[in-house]
Amino acid sequence: MINRNLTIGFIGGGNMAQAIIRGLVKAGHPAENISIADPSIAQRTAIAAIDSGLFVTSDNIVVARNTQVLVLAVKPQVMGEVAAVLGQGTRPAQQIIVSVAAGIRLASLRDWFGKSAAIVRVMPNQPALIGEGMSGLCATAEVGSAGRATVDYMLSATGKSVWFDDEALIDCVTALSGSGPAYFLLMMEIMQDVAIELGFDHATARLLSTQTALGAATVAAGTHEELSLLRERVTSPGGTTAAALQVLENSGLRAIFRNALLAARDRAIELGKAPA
Repeated sequence: MINRNLTIGFIGGGNMAQAIIRGLVKAGHPAENISIADPSIAQRTAIAAIDSGLFVTSDNIVVARNTQVLVLAVKPQVMGEVAAVLGQGTRPAQQIIVSVAAGIRLASLRDWFGKSAAIVRVMPNQPALIGEGMSGLCATAEVGSAGRATVDYMLSATGKSVWFDDEALIDCVTALSGSGPAYFLLMMEIMQDVAIELGFDHATARLLSTQTALGAATVAAGTHEELSLLRERVTSPGGTTAAALQVLENSGLRAIFRNALLAARDRAIELGKAPA
């Protein structure tokens, strides 16, 4: 059982950090055991408004030396500078380092925090903001099963997660679920635009598009049946759906999406190779 007295610190208080914090507080984790460091006054003010019990500061060192789990939620471009300082400071011996920065490899994090550091790399996504996120994780061997359970507990506040032993798969997670919400939002945007073209007002067109997407995703998430089978059940031979899907298939939609996912994966790999 996870200790709810676990102390959790956040370096960086942006959207993803706030999503996790809100989820933890909502799940009953004591706000007094959560601390956040961020250089922005506006950001600190927004975080403090989540719960009066939260400890909010501009001092990264204070947070790092007093928390059992340290979440690095800064932008990848400044991670090297921030992590190098934290890695040289005093921290709890068994502290778990959790990075949610895209493209930052475990090898780089070990260079900053030490070869024996317990480090977890997480690739979350935007729906974490409403507790419906999908995160991919990988870790150094030092994390162990207890450490993984601790991180699972923390991320359960934002949605679902899955662990990978092969860190290379995190780049694939980035392409699929990390960037994925944008693909579905684009589809909804297109459907909305066409609906307006067909004569619907904007509000109705948006509702038709978003609720249809929500319904389809809810049906798919609620069963283990193959997605292709669910699609076929909506597609009557010679009907309207069949006519639409034929156009999509003839346009090479499958190849287009495959190429898009590969491009996103390749870009994630490139970002990971960039100087930290």
